[in-house]
Amino acid sequence: MTLKNDLLLKAARGEKTERVPVWVMRQAGRILPEYRAVRNKLSGFIELCTTPELAAEVTLQPVDILGVDAAIIFSDILVVPEAMGLPYQMIEQKGPWFENTISSEADLKKIRIADPESDLAYVNEAIKITKRELNGRVPLIGFAGAPWTIFSYMVEGSGSKTFSKARKMLYTQPELSHKLLEMITESTIKYLKMQIRAGADLVQVFDSWAGILHPNQYDEFGLKYISKICDAINEVPVTVFAKGAFFARKRMGQLNCETIGLDWNMSIEASRRLVGDTKVLQGNLDPCLLYGSYSEIEKATKEMLTKFGGHKHIANLGHGVYPDIEPDKVKCFIDQSLNLFLFLIRFFRFVFF
Repeated sequence: MTLKNDLLLKAARGEKTERVPVWVMRQAGRILPEYRAVRNKLSGFIELCTTPELAAEVTLQPVDILGVDAAIIFSDILVVPEAMGLPYQMIEQKGPWFENTISSEADLKKIRIADPESDLAYVNEAIKITKRELNGRVPLIGFAGAPWTIFSYMVEGSGSKTFSKARKMLYTQPELSHKLLEMITESTIKYLKMQIRAGADLVQVFDSWAGILHPNQYDEFGLKYISKICDAINEVPVTVFAKGAFFARKRMGQLNCETIGLDWNMSIEASRRLVGDTKVLQGNLDPCLLYGSYSEIEKATKEMLTKFGGHKHIANLGHGVYPDIEPDKVKCFIDQSLNLFLFLIRFFRFVFF
């Protein structure tokens, strides 16, 4: 099916576009009252993720309501460890919690490499429903967590400020750590390929906890496995978003992917210099700025877009949108991204042509 709006795909391939495409990480979620209306009818987050018709419904909401240039399938990065045999719960107001964790070879023998076609069939079906309902309006993004971030939860058992158990294992049991990371990586590659077969037009790998590792450790236990994923996925464009990994930007520029996501603390100018000219950059407005006034959002968005220069850029936040931000503030960011470059194009045509 031919896409009516293929700006994001063109931008991800480094092609010239009439304007910069825009979408928002965590756009399908708690910021929208329409999402909360669906969620409040259910037992919780996991039921929503595992009910394909409802996951598709909330995936479509930001396309209809916010006017973004892409949908991203509603799911969770932790469905991968669940599919590997390590189930989790999502505790309200606290986050994910694993009753069992990985700390030994014996624990490793209790889990398996995921079979997404059976273990994650609900994601497969949600993507197919979403593609049908989108009817070619915008591309659909699939995603997965990066191996290090998934490893962190499987070892730590929950969210953490330090992930000290997970980081300790890298030092004290490096062989075990690599074995687990290999299993996660193979599971993730299979999972992303399933999403692509189901209809995902591009995919993003989220390394939420990249920034807590020492640079040398991130090379060995982080980027090494992201690189394997990038090398394995050649069907669609790939984006890598490694939050906090400012120290790894030059090495990320060498990954076999199309787009590098920047968090809000990464200088745009320095990132372009370090990553190089061949990659597309995505980001990177501070999500907290959306608590500000409309005029502040407009000003900051203009400044961000101007610094990126309008080419090889996908407008986004520097991390996921926070759940208590007003939808109208998110819409202000999106509209400003859309309108500024239409204005600049008309301006430059008038001045120079």
